[in-house]
Amino acid sequence: MRLKIIGSAAGGGFPQWNCNYRLSRAARAGTVGLRPRTQSSLAASADGTGWVLFNASPDIRHQIAETPELQPAADAPLRSTPIRAVVLTNGDVDHVAGLLSLRERQPFAVYATAQVLATLEANSIFNVLDPAVVPRRTLPLATETPILDAHGRETGVTVEGFPVPGKIALYLEEGRPDADFSSDSGDTAGVRIAETGGGRSVFYIPGCARIDAPLAARLADAACLLFDGTVYTDDEMLAAGVGRKTGVRMGHMAMTGEAGSIAGLAGVRIGRRVFVHINNTNPVLDENSPEHAAVRAAGWEIAHDGMEMEF
Repeated sequence: MRLKIIGSAAGGGFPQWNCNYRLSRAARAGTVGLRPRTQSSLAASADGTGWVLFNASPDIRHQIAETPELQPAADAPLRSTPIRAVVLTNGDVDHVAGLLSLRERQPFAVYATAQVLATLEANSIFNVLDPAVVPRRTLPLATETPILDAHGRETGVTVEGFPVPGKIALYLEEGRPDADFSSDSGDTAGVRIAETGGGRSVFYIPGCARIDAPLAARLADAACLLFDGTVYTDDEMLAAGVGRKTGVRMGHMAMTGEAGSIAGLAGVRIGRRVFVHINNTNPVLDENSPEHAAVRAAGWEIAHDGMEMEF
């Protein structure tokens, strides 16, 4: 199975359009070691021809333009795509807004939990993807689901969705900043990805508020883990002066600290560990920083756009 990270940043990308924090300024200046990144998305293929996307970011048009594997083949019909399906891990804007750019009556399938599908159903703008052309299918939790294209043909990719600690999408908070919007029931999901019929397992979890015992047990012996790397420290955005929320308040755990993901997964046997969904304030974006070096020394990689893996 081939995997390609087509977007490695958190919401807003890097540099974010309106961000003047030091990292974004340095990236715009072309500083060595600070790679621009688009918003979070992963592509997977069992045969190198048809692809399944995990999340559809607002940057999807640019991501397709930068990824020849996701473009129409030279001998394909005048309207065509190798994208067979899109699997959504939550309803965040940076994971669903790209669906609107995939209009044009092009068949592919959308998979998501019941909660996320209900969010799409409640917003009529997503009807630009006619359900008769782009079927919406429930991704059941704790069940291996063969991902099929719009016509019911197998893609060779199987996904098992499972709930992870997270929160509802920001636009569903309804102006109640002090309420508890945490969720463990499927508003935020992780996915285990494998080839249909078996093979090594890859976990993709771009959003997670904490690591509990069931999640740690589930990840044991994974060939690869692509995990939420939004912030380096929980108070990062406050310390940078660009926001009033902690990582946990946003539904994301920090990389470091006693409650961080590096410590929380230190005792779990995992083949390859890669941080994805990296916020524009995270110092690991600077490949010459001590924070970047510390994460690498702990056995983790920092994802970048175009990063490829094969299992």
